[in-house]
Formats: sequence, C-alpha cells, structure tokens
Amino acid sequence: MTTFDDREKAFEAKYARDEDMAFRVTARRNRLVGQWAAAKMGLTPEETDAYAKAVVQADFEEAGDEDVIRKVLGDLLGAGVETDDATVRQALHDQTVEARRQLMEAK
Repeated sequence: MTTFDDREKAFEAKYARDEDMAFRVTARRNRLVGQWAAAKMGLTPEETDAYAKAVVQADFEEAGDEDVIRKVLGDLLGAGVETDDATVRQALHDQTVEARRQLMEAK
C-alpha cells in the first residue's frame, strides 16, 4: 500500500505545483498586459505601475480572462487608443508566452 500512497502524494504535489505555476503565469501575464496597455495610453512610470496592479486585481472579478479583456479594452478605448477585442486578446496571448519565459528563467 505504501507505493500507492507515495504515488498519490506525488500526484497531489505535482498538481499543487502546476496550479501555483498557472497562478503565477496568469498574474505575471496580467501585469505585462497592463504595462503594454499603459504604454499605448502614454502613462507615466508611476501611473504604469499602478495601472498594471489594477489589471492584476481586475482578474479576480470573475473566472477566465473576460474581466481583464473588458478592463483593458475599455480603458484603451476610453483613452482614445484605436484598438479592438482581437488586439487585446493577441496581447494576452503574447504576454502569456513572455510570462512563462520569464518565470522559467527565474527558476
């Protein structure tokens, strides 16, 4: 029975690590998307930092990425930046790749 118990514990540990990594990638991605959007809006470095944090916080409103997309798209359009839903979604995808790369390098 110990083999099965050890295997179960190993799977549980892997699941916990994978979930932690997914959370970190999403949080890093949201911060990077916030920085990307802030650059498009011409924000100062201080405003950029605050905006990136606001984008990270926006992700806690509902499950999935729609809350982040809605916030960033609304803010960009509100600032007079010509953009669309597809552009923001592409930025999310691009920054996911970058966030994974950054976290892998940090290990």
